[in-house]
Amino acid sequence: MEFLRELERDGFVVVPTVVSKDEVDLLLERLKEADLRVTTHRRGQQTYAIRNLLRVVPQTRQLTESAAVRSLVEPSLGPNAFVVRDLFFDFDKTSDANWKVAWHQDLTIAVRHRIEVPGFGPWSVKDGVPHVRPPIELLERMLTVRLHLDDCGEENGSLRVLPGSHRHGRLDAKVIRVWRAEVPAVSCAVKRGGAVLMRPLLLHASSPARCPEHRRVIHLEFAAEELPGGLRWCS
Repeated sequence: MEFLRELERDGFVVVPTVVSKDEVDLLLERLKEADLRVTTHRRGQQTYAIRNLLRVVPQTRQLTESAAVRSLVEPSLGPNAFVVRDLFFDFDKTSDANWKVAWHQDLTIAVRHRIEVPGFGPWSVKDGVPHVRPPIELLERMLTVRLHLDDCGEENGSLRVLPGSHRHGRLDAKVIRVWRAEVPAVSCAVKRGGAVLMRPLLLHASSPARCPEHRRVIHLEFAAEELPGGLRWCS
């Protein structure tokens, strides 16, 4: 499969169409109806993230089990792949909230409880949820699917990536600067209903929007293995 070759080579691939316009409309409607009081995270007065999305909006679980999504995940992770973290991001950037995200890798996983296991650490807590750095080999076997519910391009702060950076392990600040200087960044323009597939170790960032608009994303992280030593995925 061509998209799988691109994913392994570059660490990401843009899929133009995953769900239809009607399916996107239904998801947005269900998100509006959801009780967000205990699941949202805010930047000022603006909701920007919902954790445990599959529990809050059951239609999203149907999405993760759909043939369209499974056809993207299984070629890389196999038929036993499952969601280990599920988030909804409302990245709307306005004149009052137009932030950027610095270049980084996704180096931690969310777990239910802190249990000391060799190779896992250091630990942190984000919004009350334990997070830990797992071995690099585990991150290399994970896949993130970012499903876009709005058109997203450079004008409204699209995801930017450094192709190939996922194949070099954990990168410190000095090495990240070298990557930025030597590798041209790619902007991941995605139409409504499309998706970005990416490896967690891929260097990625986003810039402030020039024309702030809706930029709503369902963020799904997949793995195909249970954690060792009694650790359990948070999802």
